[in-house]
This record gives sequence, structure tokens and C-alpha cells, in this order.
Amino acid sequence: MSAIRDSIYNNYLQTYSSSTTRFDSHKKSELRNTYNSIVKLNKESPWYLPVTSKDSQAYAVNLKENARELRSDIAELGGLEEDGLLNNKSAYSSDKSVVEVSFVGDGKSAASIPPFEIEVRSLATAQENKGNLLPADEPVELAPKTYSFDVGINGMNYEFQFAISDDETNKDIQDRLARLINNSGIGLSAEVVEEDGYSALNVSSEATGLSANRDYVFSISDDKTSKAKGAVDYLGLGEVSVAPSNARFLLNGEEREAYSNNFTVGKSFELNLKGVSAEGSHVTVGIKTDSETVTDNVNKLVGSYNNFLKAVSTYYESQSRSKVLAGEVKTIGSYYSNLLGDIGVSMAEDGTLDIDEEKLDSAAHSALDIQKTFGGIKDFSNSLLRKSNQVALNPMEYVQRTVVAYKNPGHNFASPYTTSSYSGMMYNFYC
Repeated sequence: MSAIRDSIYNNYLQTYSSSTTRFDSHKKSELRNTYNSIVKLNKESPWYLPVTSKDSQAYAVNLKENARELRSDIAELGGLEEDGLLNNKSAYSSDKSVVEVSFVGDGKSAASIPPFEIEVRSLATAQENKGNLLPADEPVELAPKTYSFDVGINGMNYEFQFAISDDETNKDIQDRLARLINNSGIGLSAEVVEEDGYSALNVSSEATGLSANRDYVFSISDDKTSKAKGAVDYLGLGEVSVAPSNARFLLNGEEREAYSNNFTVGKSFELNLKGVSAEGSHVTVGIKTDSETVTDNVNKLVGSYNNFLKAVSTYYESQSRSKVLAGEVKTIGSYYSNLLGDIGVSMAEDGTLDIDEEKLDSAAHSALDIQKTFGGIKDFSNSLLRKSNQVALNPMEYVQRTVVAYKNPGHNFASPYTTSSYSGMMYNFYC
């Protein structure tokens, strides 16, 4: 059962969830509040026929994910706390082509955090095993039978089994193994490369870098496998072609290493190394000024609003109630349009928001009281947060459904699972 649960969870992350943040973990009290909200919401809710359309099921799950992403974006900007939206700090990098940076620390202590210099010597790389180039359209030179090989990665061993038949070509087998490895979710990726009528199966690790006392990230062998041997040597999967390496850099002149190109410095900056520094040059990383931080936060919030609205609009033709949600979101933008207009944010005909960067920058730099000048954007953010919570709690509200019966007002019982029917949709093909 645990294997099925893990498979469902991995499928959910790969299919629907584009990203996860620290705001996707919750305290017990927060989960209890969510449960109580669901119970309260369903107490007077009518009974509906189950939604069986696969398109509607996918729409409901995607809608919940879009709402979650909008909430996470607002949370990243500090919008979960009172007055937090404008106080959340932003970081800068003097050369984004070499180092990208975001501020992940405590905004209250940001003023005391000094800038620092970083010089990137080399990037962290992944391990790659490049397979043998074989005639793509010629038959496999292995006897028809069931083969297997073992993969060791992250302290775990996995066995892959596959059968070869008489009429299969080298590329047929390579394509099948690539799909098998990519769908396994064990931290490897595979691709088939073609060159002048030949093809090869290349396998690489998703993780970069190499921990101490290790020579590799993963190993592939069929020496002690349970089925027929020979596939590893034939396909050339056992040899490390590109060895993994750590990122190397100078931090304020001090040599450092990291397993990944993405890491934190001083619990305040999250760095993403993108390139190698020119010889003798360095990148300066620090905290932006208050006015620059405000303009950054406004741009990010408007971008998140537009992305959510555009995501909903893609379902206009297939899901009629998506227009209801879009209308509610546009109403939020329209309600605050006058206040937003004062800082250079205007609404387009399709409901999305546009930013006059010069007007926004002028408002940020000339404001005597940023909290007052940008009070409208905070109220706008709070309304968006409430809407995202409501949609995430009950995305089925925006799915076309048939009512079976209305409950007797004041004489019913709580049904906490009605709005959660979308959860079961992910289990349909596993149980």
C-alpha cells in the first residue's frame, strides 16, 4: 500500500505541481483549521452527482494547484502577515548571468546584513553515463529473453526488467528503457540521442555534486541481477562518461564548495549559480533599498495575479464555470483599480493588470510614507489571498455539477469529504 501511495504522490508532483515552497508545509493547528473549514463549508452544501469526466477531474486538480501557487507567491512576498507585503526584502546580484539571488531571511534584521562578494570558479555537474552508439534500425544483437539490470543510487538498489523480442531494433529497446527510467522517479533521467543512423541511450543523475568518500552518484550493473545478463555491456550503460563535480567558488575571498548550484548563504540569501565568473571578477550580492523592494514586490504580485487569471482562462471553452471564477478575480482587480492606478497599475480589457514602470518607480522613491502610499496594493493582496484560499479549499465550486438534493436547513450533519472529492480523482487509476 505504501508503494501505491508513493506512486500516487510522485505522479501528483510530476503531473500537477510545478513547484513546492516552504509555505507548503503546515503546522497541526493549520491543518486542523483547514479541516474545520471544510466541515463548515459542507454543512449546508447540497448533494451532487459524482464528477466522472476526466477533463473535469483534471481541471479541478489543476485549479487547486493554480490557487496554491498564487497563495505561495503571495506568501513569498510576506503577504501572510499584517503589513508584511511591503516589508519583505529583496536581494540584488550585480551579475545575474553568473549568480541569481533571492532573499529568504528575516526582513526585520535585513538592515544589519552586509553585502558580500562571490567569484564562481566552476559549476556543480551531474553524473552522465553515455551509452554505446548502435545502428538504430538494425535488430538487437541480444537473444530474445527477459533481461534485467540493477541501479544503485542514494543508498538504494533498484532492479529494472525488460523483455526483448525477435523483431525489435536497437532504438526500440533504447526508447523503451528511456521511458522506464524516466518514469521510475528514482533521481535519474534518460534520453536517446541519434547521430548518422546510430542511436545511444544516455543516463544522467538529476542531482549534482559528489559527497565525500563517494566516486559516483549512481551505478548500473547486471553482475548480480536476477534475470539474463549482457544488456548493460551491450548498451554501454555501466561506464561513467562525465563524472559529477561540486560547485567551487570564493566567498569574500574564502574558498568554498557546494554539492548543488543552488544553496543558501547565512540563512538569508538563496543563490543559484548560472555561470562561471570572468577571471579576476566577482559578483556583489546584497539587500535592495526599500523603494526597490516595493517595486519588486508589486511586479511579482501583479505577475502572479495575471498568471492565475490566464491559467483560468485556458478552460473557458471546456469548463463553463471557469468564467465565473475569472469574473470574481477580475472584480477584485477592478475594485482596487483606482488605488492601484495611483502607483502605476492599470487594468487591461481582458482583466489582466499592466504596470507603468516609470510611475511605479516614481511613487516608490517619492513616497514619504510607503505604507500609506502603497496601502491599496496590500488590500488587493489580502483579497487575492482570501480568494486563493477559497479556491484551494473547494475547487469543485467551479466545476459544472448536477445537484441531487438540497439538505434540510438546520437539520443536517457535517460531510467533510464532499469538497475533497477531487482528492479521490488522483486515486482512480491506482485502486
